[in-house]
Amino acid sequence: MTRFLIKTAVNGIIVVACLWWFANASWTSAILTALGLSVIAYLIGDQLILRATNNITATIADAVIAAIYLWAVARWLNWPLSFGELIITVALLGVAELVYHRFLGIYDQNRIQKEPGK
Repeated sequence: MTRFLIKTAVNGIIVVACLWWFANASWTSAILTALGLSVIAYLIGDQLILRATNNITATIADAVIAAIYLWAVARWLNWPLSFGELIITVALLGVAELVYHRFLGIYDQNRIQKEPGK
């Protein structure tokens, strides 16, 4: 649960700020969009792809998921989110995800080393 909350906070800060700035989204719609993205990216990117592959693959998958999701929501809600603004948002999310996945790897490695009998 802690991992999901960290991901939600990091994604939320980036997505809410970018949607508010670039698309003039309301705080409520930006927060709900960020929450939806966090749930989808956590389930697909972190629970499926990251466990089966590596950090880079999971980060790319998270970026693709974010791009498709944010593009779809922007079209559905008629936000004036340009392609360039979408790319900036996704790039910021990608860098944050890379750091987040690296943090998870270091955390897991340290936890395994500290377990007795290992």
